[in-house]
Amino acid sequence: MPGLKVLPSGRPGRGRLYVNRPDGLTVAWYDRQANRISVLADDQREAVLAVLRPYLSGDWTIGPPPVPSRAELRRLHLPPDQDLAPNRPGEALLGELAYGAPGGGRARHRMRRQLAASQRTGAELDLLEAEDWRVVHDVPLPGLGLLDHLLIGPPGVFALRTVPGRRQRAQVGDLLLTVGRGTPAPDPRWIRGAAARASRALASPVTPVLSLTDASRVEVAPSLRDVLVLQPPTLTATLRAVPPTLKPPDVEALFTAARMTSTWLGER
Repeated sequence: MPGLKVLPSGRPGRGRLYVNRPDGLTVAWYDRQANRISVLADDQREAVLAVLRPYLSGDWTIGPPPVPSRAELRRLHLPPDQDLAPNRPGEALLGELAYGAPGGGRARHRMRRQLAASQRTGAELDLLEAEDWRVVHDVPLPGLGLLDHLLIGPPGVFALRTVPGRRQRAQVGDLLLTVGRGTPAPDPRWIRGAAARASRALASPVTPVLSLTDASRVEVAPSLRDVLVLQPPTLTATLRAVPPTLKPPDVEALFTAARMTSTWLGER
């Protein structure tokens, strides 16, 4: 079929190339992770192979699309306004700053600082999607507020709260976190509660994580053992080193549940 075009998937790291007709209709796709070509009509097989051949490697297979899993069917029927997956890091803060956040200039400055920290951590987490990880930003937790990031990958599920270090010393204890000479904040307690809430909602263990950005030095109390305290840019390297506990289908099933607003709004 003349005029077929090969286009990458919308989000990086998904491992798919789509073959589209000139009118935009998809006729096939190549899953680079599974090394499989799915063709919607068998009479288009040779044309699809012709345009995909430069991208093929190894022992690839070709055939009709596989039967979707239960998790994939739930995702396909998810209305856009109930899908958290498109959220950008700091999505809520972006909206508040764009439409006039209350509280004056000092409050807006704090929000911009928090947004920059969330975006830095989120950008690092998004890079893990190329390695079969999945991430959801700005997860609503009724009664607690927003969880900055929920990360799902082979080592398990991680709930992350981002804290700006402001180029000062940060001290993290069992219950409180202090940056510079600022007022101690209950971030360790908060992220424990958020991780517990996420664990109930997803029916899976969730590890609480504090991500401290731009701190000059981080001191962690030896007694703090249930909360990971990490810093960009070594954050992702530390998470990659955690032993795997989940298989790819488990990661996808948890991601499907995590991206649904109803998963969180029904959890108290």
